[in-house]
Amino acid sequence: MQEATLDRIVDGRRLEIERWRAPGRSLDPPIVMLHEGLGSVALWKDFPRRVAERTGHEVVVYSRYGHGRSETLATPRDVDYMHREGERVLPALLDALGLTRPILLGHSDGASIALIFAGTHPAAVRALILEAPHVFVEDLTVRSIAGAKIAFETTDLETKLARYHDDAAATFRGWNDVWLDARLRAWNIEEYVTAIRCPLLVIQGDRDEYGTLDQVARIAARAPQTQPFVVPGVGHAPHRQRPRDVLDRAAAFLVSGAEILPGS
Repeated sequence: MQEATLDRIVDGRRLEIERWRAPGRSLDPPIVMLHEGLGSVALWKDFPRRVAERTGHEVVVYSRYGHGRSETLATPRDVDYMHREGERVLPALLDALGLTRPILLGHSDGASIALIFAGTHPAAVRALILEAPHVFVEDLTVRSIAGAKIAFETTDLETKLARYHDDAAATFRGWNDVWLDARLRAWNIEEYVTAIRCPLLVIQGDRDEYGTLDQVARIAARAPQTQPFVVPGVGHAPHRQRPRDVLDRAAAFLVSGAEILPGS
């Protein structure tokens, strides 16, 4: 595998980026990975490399502003932060890297951002692989995020997060505060799903502590081309708990339709 690490100024912020390519020519289109609410390049661990190896596609992974080794969050986030990422930042990033019609692989917040991008720019994405996406706010989600706040204040969670972020406290509060903001309870992106035209694979653990299977059902109701993949006995991060199953299903999805294949 070949790895390249670089930074780019995107939407006025410095972002940490890694690119993974198999030896020789990688398949088109590239896969762009969008991390979870507390994620980063480093927190994906070896999963980007494994995705590139298993699928043969180039993989691009980056830390959003306020995460990982990207520019540190300077001000609180607004409740529309995922819309800004999907409508402004991600298009600017793809343009800066010269990437056209990628496959987007998103986890949690990253999956929601992918949906917003694909609903805003339906011709600009080849396929979506979504793990534990949110399209509306559930009571379960808010309870779990409130529990995370208690854990951050009473355990060594900040020390653990500091392995993956330059400013773990700013990263945590930037995610936790906005999800606990009462204004976010009205947040809903189902209208974006209706506009999506590409194939979707939606992966969800049936024991996800941050969202129920109703998230998957709502997406499938608006986008009938959705392929659900429910992973039994697994929580919010199937790619960590059952990586082989997730990789096998994602690879099968990418070769299941001519519209995803190279040259389509």
